[in-house]
Amino acid sequence: MGREIGISFFHTTNVNSAETLAKVSSIGPDVILVVGWSQICGRTLRELASNGAIGFHPAALPRLRGRGVIPWTILRSEQTTGSTLFWLDDGVDCGPILLQRVFDVAENETARSLYDKHLLNIREMVPQAIRMVETGSAPRIPQDEEKASYCARRRPEDGLIDWRLPAADITRFIRAVGDPYPGAFTHSGSERIYIDAADLFPNPDRYIGLPGQIQTVGASGFLVMCGDGNCVDVSAWRPETSRLRMHDHLRSGSSLQAWP
Repeated sequence: MGREIGISFFHTTNVNSAETLAKVSSIGPDVILVVGWSQICGRTLRELASNGAIGFHPAALPRLRGRGVIPWTILRSEQTTGSTLFWLDDGVDCGPILLQRVFDVAENETARSLYDKHLLNIREMVPQAIRMVETGSAPRIPQDEEKASYCARRRPEDGLIDWRLPAADITRFIRAVGDPYPGAFTHSGSERIYIDAADLFPNPDRYIGLPGQIQTVGASGFLVMCGDGNCVDVSAWRPETSRLRMHDHLRSGSSLQAWP
């Protein structure tokens, strides 16, 4: 899309490198917009733009600063969240707020649905923010440090399902770490299986088994017992060719732990 309308691209792995700084300096930007970039943008880079640098964060700052924010939002059962444009400074997600849009988190929110809501907000908020910068009306609202909270980084291996947890927690976990992230996974024998979609089974008294034990297997999916005696109904998994049998045990660990 960018190339189609004549926007040039410069690829870098270090936004603060001399090569990157020289490239940005040659452009002479009025403002720098940082979206989806996890490195801290140093003062030298930020000062290359005459009007400063603006960052995007997928939370209602000052809450949920840091990494892995979309999965953490769902894992924590947050009722509301927000999309925030803020002025970058020397800290992490702590600069003054320019523009913020707060919205409700759906009961069955997935990482993908929440990600897409933030993308929609970016499309609408960025033009508004740029107009405010152009007219000199862009605010710099200080964040309330007393309300700040911090999210730790999540890695692909953190998607390992613990079947000893309650079924509601497991379905929430699957929703939180799925697409566009690596996904929730378990092990059947030596095979790693990704669980992409699962719901609570509505009849908690029908099946009796051990956590991680498959209770039924059908054409549309399979039921797995969880730690509270309730089952999750798995409807999408990878690879679909996995040989899953009734009463087999899905495990939270395997001798094959390396991320592919």
